[in-house]
Amino acid sequence: METFNTLVLSLPTRNSTLRMRLWRALKETGCGVLRDGVYVVPAAADAGGLAKLESEIRSHGGFALTAALTPRTTEQLAEIRKLFDRSAEHGELAGRIAATKASLPRLGSRRGQTAIRRLERALEKLSRIDFFSGEAKTQVTASLAALKASYREMYAGGEPRFSKRGLRPVDAARYQRRVWATRKSPWVDRLASAWLIKRFIDREAKFAWIARPSECPKNAVGFDYDGAEFTHVKNRVTFEVLLASFGLDQDPALAAIGAAVHFLDAGGIPVPDAKGLETVLKGAKEKAQSDDGLLAEAMRTLDLLYAAYRSDLPTE
Repeated sequence: METFNTLVLSLPTRNSTLRMRLWRALKETGCGVLRDGVYVVPAAADAGGLAKLESEIRSHGGFALTAALTPRTTEQLAEIRKLFDRSAEHGELAGRIAATKASLPRLGSRRGQTAIRRLERALEKLSRIDFFSGEAKTQVTASLAALKASYREMYAGGEPRFSKRGLRPVDAARYQRRVWATRKSPWVDRLASAWLIKRFIDREAKFAWIARPSECPKNAVGFDYDGAEFTHVKNRVTFEVLLASFGLDQDPALAAIGAAVHFLDAGGIPVPDAKGLETVLKGAKEKAQSDDGLLAEAMRTLDLLYAAYRSDLPTE
């Protein structure tokens, strides 16, 4: 029979700060409320969280006791499992997904993608405390997949798909004093890639901002769109592809910027500086009057970020 960890507690009556902190911590762990002051969580899902709360409560003069709870019958087990029914939370998330799907045409490509990423994070967070997932989670997962499919269909010319082709070194001499073309209204990956091109690949580079691949000027070097010479490959975003193609991926400062760009563009492992970079670039986007103006602002930001990363490197 399945075992549950149980926390029995009684808090000091006047410590409202402790009460609020405890309430948040219990919510994060996904505890079920057996009765007032008695909280349970599947033992397999409790990585010492209740024991830490017990110590904190005791240190503030409250009463707390952790114990193991094993139901004796299947009926008792079923009753306890009901405490972890996440149908309401999944229903709320399903409503948000439906609303986002209905508003996709108004949101546009970038804001639509941001909304989808938030929903993905919300589902991941809910899944961590959905200990006995069932049909509700299956339906929400399917709804989110349908939303993402609708986004891809609506904005097929938007974010490039990851190509399965291999990466190969290129001759940098062939890419000097060129026109580099990418999609208009550039965001993180395109801005960072343009900065990388201008600072490390082709210092005389000119940029063309196009609405669709068919508008790419003759003899221009395309980047960050499907079919471009440099675009997403396997698990790498365009910035990382340029690093590898031009032999720049051994520079730790550039690699650090690449990690932040990857997280902001494709998700994955969180990067501490990514949020700050995104916030500054959002401000630049609000201030800029044109794509060239936005790039100029982004160039200054990325210059400073690169200098900061370089200063953190150990000296020989």
